Amino acid sequence: MKNLTKAFAVIALTTASFATFAATEVSSAPAGEQSIGVVSASTNGGDLSSLQAKLAAKAAQEGASSYRIVGAGGENHMYGTAEIYK
Repeated sequence: MKNLTKAFAVIALTTASFATFAATEVSSAPAGEQSIGVVSASTNGGDLSSLQAKLAAKAAQEGASSYRIVGAGGENHMYGTAEIYK
């Protein structure tokens, strides 16, 4: 039972720390921020929300504070690109 409690604690802390560093999705170029590039991602058998999560993770990995999805498509294989800002 102790191990299960520890596992839940680790998962909760990991999720909380990821949210701290995650980039924020925006609908237009944010005022006061500059474009620092573009990221792309794809999913096999995923949906739009899993693609969005991958783009957010890649944006955060590149040090972006926000990102804007500029294109997405596909059916079973989703793909998308996002402009990233800092």
